[in-house]
Amino acid sequence: MSTEIKRIAVFTSGGDAPGMNAAIRAVVRASIYYDKEVFAVYRGYEGMIDNDIVPLDARSVGNIIQRGGTILKSARSKEFRTPEGRQKAYENLKERNIDALVAIGGDGTFTGLHKFYQEFNIPVICIPGTIDNDLPGTDYTIGYDTATNTAVEAIDKIRDTALSHNRLFFIEVMGRDSGYIAINSGIAGGAIAAIIPEEKMTTDELIEMLDKSDKRSSLVVVAEGGKSGSAMEIAKQVNERFSYYDTKVTILGHLQRGGSPTYFDRVLASKMGIAAVEGLIQGKTDVMVGVRNHQIVYNDFETTMNKEREIDPELLRIAKILSI
Repeated sequence: MSTEIKRIAVFTSGGDAPGMNAAIRAVVRASIYYDKEVFAVYRGYEGMIDNDIVPLDARSVGNIIQRGGTILKSARSKEFRTPEGRQKAYENLKERNIDALVAIGGDGTFTGLHKFYQEFNIPVICIPGTIDNDLPGTDYTIGYDTATNTAVEAIDKIRDTALSHNRLFFIEVMGRDSGYIAINSGIAGGAIAAIIPEEKMTTDELIEMLDKSDKRSSLVVVAEGGKSGSAMEIAKQVNERFSYYDTKVTILGHLQRGGSPTYFDRVLASKMGIAAVEGLIQGKTDVMVGVRNHQIVYNDFETTMNKEREIDPELLRIAKILSI
């Protein structure tokens, strides 16, 4: 591959997140601004192997900034995990003289791109697009703000029926390995407790909190990957030992992935998309774009993938104070 970048390809991979389209738009228009040709790879690594690659222009990404999901589609690829699959993907890129890649996704996407860089030495930069906000090296990931606002909106509506019927609702939100959606939507939604993967809450501890709470209604937010179990399991345990409430469970699920991105996610995605292109032009590679203290940063692969992002202890302290 040439050391001077002339042709950049962008793709999305893994779970979709609101704001991905805004990031695609920024990558395309920044590439054109800096006089680079830009290509779309449809369906992530699977499309790279299948040669589903097309050129884009500025008009190709018009009227997408407000749309959820990803116009480039996303798919998981078992074949890309093999040397033969990656070789095929490289040959397809080489055929079009594509000499740099921008990936929008999460940790699985980044792991695949890191391996690709190691094998073929093609410059690559990642943009964090995941609602879980679980990647170290950035204060926010694209989609997290929208997903959390979606959860809060749902919690507010569930509270209405909880108050009407003196019910205890357990609301399960996404976050298999990260409690950021749960803790923040719990605080914003006035939940009595937020149960997250980073901390184990016993049934006794939860019942003690419920016993001290406002008996007119209560809400408990549960991250899907909590050590204490799923919302259904926790609700059953509480119901067997604490009969005051009519207990209900709501699982928000993929509702949190969809919808129009918030202004915050649109602006964040735009900043990161431009930063990815500018980083490639500056010679950066095998890094993830991030935002720390409102400033763009570039994190190397080791920083991004070999560390876990810890939950902010200040959020835990605030949630504890507000649970009384």
